[in-house]
Amino acid sequence: MLAERHQMVFSAIGVQPNNALPWDDRSIDVLKELYVSASKSSPDGRNKIVAVGEIGLDYYWEAAPREQQRSILRDQMMLAADLGLQVILHMREKKDAEFGDCASDLLEIITDWTRDLKATANRLARHPGVIHSFSGNHVTAEKAIEIGFLIGVTGPVTYSNNRKRQELIAGIPLERILLETDAPFLSPHPKRGQRNEPANIPLVAAKIAELQGKTLAEVADLTSANAKNLFSW
Repeated sequence: MLAERHQMVFSAIGVQPNNALPWDDRSIDVLKELYVSASKSSPDGRNKIVAVGEIGLDYYWEAAPREQQRSILRDQMMLAADLGLQVILHMREKKDAEFGDCASDLLEIITDWTRDLKATANRLARHPGVIHSFSGNHVTAEKAIEIGFLIGVTGPVTYSNNRKRQELIAGIPLERILLETDAPFLSPHPKRGQRNEPANIPLVAAKIAELQGKTLAEVADLTSANAKNLFSW
């Protein structure tokens, strides 16, 4: 595992909804075994697996039936609660709409989950996770933030034809934003269409700084602190 060989690399475990069809009764145990194995193989006892993800719902491709996706998501979120690991959530609507059944279903599931976290005094209640590469509308963002989630921002915020996304991100407090790549996809302008990589993150940060009237250093410092607090780096 790359995370075991590089000090600054961490990892997440999970089954993405577009890979959900092979899921069976053993799948949760396999994920749990991966986590336990990572703990045993760490020379200093520090587990480099810091999240369960990328998990979630995908109604764009619908590679698995929706009910199966929802069931698998709930199972993995229960695993995350048991292991004390934040979740990295995938959400993609049919026809890439800003809001629809996918957002509605996801909000219902994460609201129930965070309610249970609070009821059991689970430490994840304070920092439950992030909605990765956010593509929803302001209603979904506000509700997710209200229950503790961060909003992941990727390359499309830099695209000139994406004014709605830019207006949305301009209004989200920096304390609730994470910078992401979704590599190898979604390269920011001016590298759109090329293979994405972590080195392109400053382009996303620069656009957020422009939208929010901040300096690049302010965006970098605060979003880095957000990631550190979320994943306990």
